[in-house]
Amino acid sequence: MKAIVIATLLAASSFAFAAKSYQVTGPVLEVTDSTITVDKKGEKFEIERTAGMGGDVKKGAKVTVKYTMTATDIEVKSEGAAPAKKEKKAKK
Repeated sequence: MKAIVIATLLAASSFAFAAKSYQVTGPVLEVTDSTITVDKKGEKFEIERTAGMGGDVKKGAKVTVKYTMTATDIEVKSEGAAPAKKEKKAKK
């Protein structure tokens, strides 16, 4: 019984920490050992590649890249003060 409860809790917690995934499809503009750049209808997506990522990707090939966005650092610039309200001009 304990094993079932533990397995259920572990499964539920893994869903809570799963990163949202995205994908982009289009021709490859540039590929290096560390990045791949894909053109999606005129918008360039430069995505980091990790070691061991498979595929013999070449410039011009149409690909679908699945990726996640993860913050690596957060710097707070302000205390989150509300923006000042503009005063309305008085009617004459």
